[in-house]
Amino acid sequence: MTWEAFYLCCFLIGFALSLLSLLSGATHLHLPGGLHAPHAPIAKGSPNGLHSPLNFGTIAAFLAWFGGTGYLLTRYSNVWALLALTVALISGLGGAAAVFWFLVKVLLKHEKDLDPADYDMVGVLGKVSSTVRPGGTGEMIFSQHGVRRCAGIRSENGEAIPRGIEVVVTRYEKGVAYVRRWEELNK
Repeated sequence: MTWEAFYLCCFLIGFALSLLSLLSGATHLHLPGGLHAPHAPIAKGSPNGLHSPLNFGTIAAFLAWFGGTGYLLTRYSNVWALLALTVALISGLGGAAAVFWFLVKVLLKHEKDLDPADYDMVGVLGKVSSTVRPGGTGEMIFSQHGVRRCAGIRSENGEAIPRGIEVVVTRYEKGVAYVRRWEELNK
């Protein structure tokens, strides 16, 4: 196998993997049986330190840039094979670094881990938007992480709660928030 053929194979494999990644992401395809690639060491500069520079996208970019640059240098110039290999390696690393930088600094810039405690309903303050009849259900509107939400509610003690009253969630079971009036708890 010649250097030219080696570089062309690397380019075609890298390009095919990039195309596969694009198409599988756009159509939400998954590997059969829940297979996934092994995890690599994490990057220190990534948000939350959770993203590895050695991932599918960077490997595909490396192969495409390495193979493309090496192919062009061996096919259309008269440089030494060792110099072409060095330039192709630098080009491949640059392409992989560009993909990783874009991933971490642009796509995942505002990502953070979800904390279940942030979404705990107990203690949430809201306003009744649909009257709670005695022993019945109603609805409340509340704000959580800057987003306006609503939830089905029942009175903790079974009494009626009119629309517009502020309530606090005391427990949350099976999708229903049990509430008490804010003024009762604020005494």
